[in-house]
Amino acid sequence: MWYAYVLSSKSDGTLYVGSTNDLKRRLEEHRQGRCESTRLRRPLELEAYVAVKEERTARNLERYLKTGSGIATLRKRILTSEVRRT
Repeated sequence: MWYAYVLSSKSDGTLYVGSTNDLKRRLEEHRQGRCESTRLRRPLELEAYVAVKEERTARNLERYLKTGSGIATLRKRILTSEVRRT
């Protein structure tokens, strides 16, 4: 399986989007500061992830989630803590 994932920085509130085929290992790398892009933003919290079969799908999803509309979708539809009533 491949994963597209979203981390949030508890220090400055920024979001980080990535993809990997080993989510556990990658999260540990982020937590230990071995990832240059998130090292100064620790501590980090896993906010969401999506599991897919193919690397290409995970990479495409990662790329989309890094765009303006992808970030808006994350904030409005995925990372909301409000309970939706139907």
